[in-house]
Amino acid sequence: MSACSVKRRILSLWLPRLPTDRLQRQRTRSDAPANPHPMIVVAKNSNALQIVALDDAAAKIGLEVGLPLANARAVCPDAQVFDADPVADAQLLNHIADWCDRFTPLVALDAPDALFLDITGCAHLFGGEAALMRMLCGSLSAQGFVVSAAIAGTSVCARTLSHYVHGRVIADGAEAAAIQPLPVFTLGAEAAITQGLRRAGLKTIGDVAARARHEITARFGARFTTRLEQALGLSDAPISPRKPLPDYIVEKRFPEPIATDGVIAATLSSLAKMLVGAMDKQGKGARRLEASFFRTDGAVRAITVETGQPVTKSEVIDRLFRERIDAIADPLDPGFGFDLIRLSAGRTEIVVQQQRDLDANVHDNDDLSALIDRIAARIGPRRVVVHLPVDTHIPERAVWAAPAQHHLVMASQAVWPARAGDEPPLRPLRLFEYPELIDVGLVEAPDRPPKHFTWRRAFHRIVHVEGPERVSMEWWRSHDAMPTRDYFRIEDEAGQRFWLFRDGMYGEVVQPKWFMHGLFA
Repeated sequence: MSACSVKRRILSLWLPRLPTDRLQRQRTRSDAPANPHPMIVVAKNSNALQIVALDDAAAKIGLEVGLPLANARAVCPDAQVFDADPVADAQLLNHIADWCDRFTPLVALDAPDALFLDITGCAHLFGGEAALMRMLCGSLSAQGFVVSAAIAGTSVCARTLSHYVHGRVIADGAEAAAIQPLPVFTLGAEAAITQGLRRAGLKTIGDVAARARHEITARFGARFTTRLEQALGLSDAPISPRKPLPDYIVEKRFPEPIATDGVIAATLSSLAKMLVGAMDKQGKGARRLEASFFRTDGAVRAITVETGQPVTKSEVIDRLFRERIDAIADPLDPGFGFDLIRLSAGRTEIVVQQQRDLDANVHDNDDLSALIDRIAARIGPRRVVVHLPVDTHIPERAVWAAPAQHHLVMASQAVWPARAGDEPPLRPLRLFEYPELIDVGLVEAPDRPPKHFTWRRAFHRIVHVEGPERVSMEWWRSHDAMPTRDYFRIEDEAGQRFWLFRDGMYGEVVQPKWFMHGLFA
């Protein structure tokens, strides 16, 4: 029985007025009066301000991208001019891409003003490709965006069509016939190549496709030839999605938006059962889970939880998300309601069955791991750590604070240096993250520890000294000179014990400095 390959289908979404749409949306949100004058966005190019974006009103009076600002003012003195803000435009494009995740998880950026959506195998959920495109473009238009879209078998073909005509759906294998009548500038090649094609009398893509490939490559380069073949559907042009595809996805769409906490919690619980059921068929459990909430106004909120062991119970997933939602500083605001809630497992592992009736340690590890997961869901996974030994003699590098969820087993098997008999510890119980400089005054014997010191505005008179413990820095890790440290265990007249070191041996530096690095219990 032969396998049937699924043909890729790409939707290209172009937002030709993205900068001016952003400005107009800001004006609408601030309740500012409507602006009757044309709107243009300018940026400096070759020491001259040129138009980089404009609205429909400016386009109707003959203004176009690339026109100098002085010429634009001569044509329309009342035009409202704004400085370009590429960062804000990129943020808005990413926001739109997040919103498009409701149609497909495979969304790629086509900067600076377009997106690619891989809708392979998911168009039937929306009534077909044409219905999906109408729904997507209609929603974006209602949000104040000018959009143009097209669907084809390759991203370059879809992009070429969307930049010339809106709403085309090209069947698989019909890419060449669809784009041959289009002008050559729709291929999106460099301006010099487009101008060279026109000078050669090649005005349409069909004219270029009719010429021999080696002639086109010799004149305009192999990169342009590759783009041409991708537009004609002769070769594939893969896209790079913004987010990796999760291992498992379940979602629920609502005909009417939901906003109450009870319905949201019940929906997450039902989705958790569906997700666990899908993973159980392949013997897997989730290690990383993400719940996405899509609001009707286009805003998207994603909440992520991680686990130390593969989760195979819906009750655990439900409890972790409740802990996370209750602890987030920014509450889950439904606005006018959520019309889609999605639960995905971004990372899964095969569940290994263990003996649980006779081995009590298995139950203890499960309980500890579950406790760590709940605490991490509430305060964040980076704040729950275990300490692991590091093979180094540098004190501040001898211990690594690792996330407990991912290193619990390693921490239980870690081997720490043993202390002989009842001897007092050579290293302090409390080690500072960074050594603190202390004032020792005038030292009579620079090769010996001081008789007193001042630390944090407190004066300490030394009565007992042990040491030194000489530690040489790891010279191979740094190109800078790193003085040797001499550590001393110090006790003052009040019985407090400190761990001091001299930064540099006597004779190694002219005036060695003294630092406080830790406190003994």
